[in-house]
Amino acid sequence: MNPAPAHEERGLPTPRPTKRRALPLGTPPGRAHVRLPAFIASLLAALLTFSGCTTVAPHTGPGPQRTRLSEPMVILPGRLIGNHLVIETPVDRSGTAHFLIDTGSSVTLIAPEFAARLGTGPARGAPHIRVRTASGAFATLPGVTLRRLTLGGARFEQVPALLYDTTELSAHLGVRIDGILGFPLFRDTVLSLDYPRERLILTSPESPQLVPGSSFSFSPANRVPLIPIQLHNRTVYVLIDSGSDGPLNLNPLGLDLNFVHGPRPGATVSTLAGDRTQKIGRLDADVTMGSYRLPQPVVDLTDQLSSLGGGILRHFSLTFDQRRGTATFYRESTAPLRLPPVRSVGLGFSRTPAYWRVARVIADSPAEGAGVLPGDLVTRINGQSVENWDLHRYETLLRTAPWVEFTFLHGREETTGRISVADLVP
Repeated sequence: MNPAPAHEERGLPTPRPTKRRALPLGTPPGRAHVRLPAFIASLLAALLTFSGCTTVAPHTGPGPQRTRLSEPMVILPGRLIGNHLVIETPVDRSGTAHFLIDTGSSVTLIAPEFAARLGTGPARGAPHIRVRTASGAFATLPGVTLRRLTLGGARFEQVPALLYDTTELSAHLGVRIDGILGFPLFRDTVLSLDYPRERLILTSPESPQLVPGSSFSFSPANRVPLIPIQLHNRTVYVLIDSGSDGPLNLNPLGLDLNFVHGPRPGATVSTLAGDRTQKIGRLDADVTMGSYRLPQPVVDLTDQLSSLGGGILRHFSLTFDQRRGTATFYRESTAPLRLPPVRSVGLGFSRTPAYWRVARVIADSPAEGAGVLPGDLVTRINGQSVENWDLHRYETLLRTAPWVEFTFLHGREETTGRISVADLVP
């Protein structure tokens, strides 16, 4: 869950809150993975039919959570913002709520004001968690039990959660985020993240599962899905991490990696352990996941667990069956999937409605050459106020534009200049 607000162009700890980059605008400022090691412990159930709803009462687990589906298949619409699938659902008479689904997180995080609407009770065995924020300060995430969380036709009762301020994450993504839903929440359903059609699907684990694609086994005891992929002739275990907007985060320890381009410094990534400078490059090797091949993928080198993020997941429909311990990838085409270049002007931002503050200037980038400094304020992009620019629109611009025109505010004076967009990693 990276509780932090700045992000960079590509690119939010479980109990680790989310990884977030200095807004290069591509990754949320505070992605929420609370991946605190203490939470990664072992955490299905008998199926009952009652009043037209499917009710699952787990035999074992962290608490008395109950899951009810009003119909055999519950479909929730969503939309891709950057590489994040944001689910939109009516939850009560007050309107629509927005959630990130974070398969790399072993806990659910809920905004305090939204938790107050849902109703909470005392946490059942969940201690308050003290975490370090992106600014280096410490914050406490209180544990609560949500009496009821409704997602369309799915109702979750007695849900253990942590309270987490999503203000910075919401500002970064340009939409109010009411919570980050961790993987264990869906332990009593079959969860499908259909990125191409921008939707979430929930079905009963008792229903016949005829899911096409490449399936991988994982241990439900881990509370997060770890699967094997092939790098050269080696097997590497990676976390399927829908809470990350990067592509492949790879721990190089013992892998003897070679690169076609890089690795080179990239965005600033904020984690519970503090900020680190991203190292990105394009591998001189192919990665295979079952029948799918990624030739020479772009990777972000990390000293943490290797993981597949939204930069790759967005090309697939993913189905998770926690009762059977399977994760299935499906893509209509089995042609090799080559990841595009990482394009950037070299700026990372901390985003607010009124202005974007430069949080980082990448070394040897067009922005550094233009003399932009950390702390500079951007008020307009291509002549339009930054309040009209959300993450998706900005990233779309970077993919094709030869340059971006920024208006900077210095005191009471504004200056405008064009900064070239370049391939950080071709």
